[in-house]
Amino acid sequence: MGNVYSAQNIASYLIYELNEGHVFVNNMSIQNILASVESNWQQTFGHSAFKEVVYAKEENYTVKEVFEAYESYGASHISLPATEYYLKYGTFQLVERTYAIPNFTQEEIRLVQQALTQYRYKLLAKAS
Repeated sequence: MGNVYSAQNIASYLIYELNEGHVFVNNMSIQNILASVESNWQQTFGHSAFKEVVYAKEENYTVKEVFEAYESYGASHISLPATEYYLKYGTFQLVERTYAIPNFTQEEIRLVQQALTQYRYKLLAKAS
């Protein structure tokens, strides 16, 4: 059985992976890849991959929190994941940090990598 993660954390993983491979990523592409991850997750584990509510209409798929975090980029490339604010227990200092990458199991990594591969193929198909 797969775990349930924050979509922000999965988006961070996607952004790091795509940037490492020098692949273009913007807000809409993140939403498309998250849709693929969700579909693979549902088929394999029978439940959602995300804690957040997913808004799915005929052609649009949106995880609102992720969409809003990257909305300022528009159609531009995203080079770093969004940031969150963190207050460590016992301190009075608010820290801004990028969302962490989830600690995926091997099966979960396979599903996410499968979604990334599908995205790369779509980009190549559009380019040719």
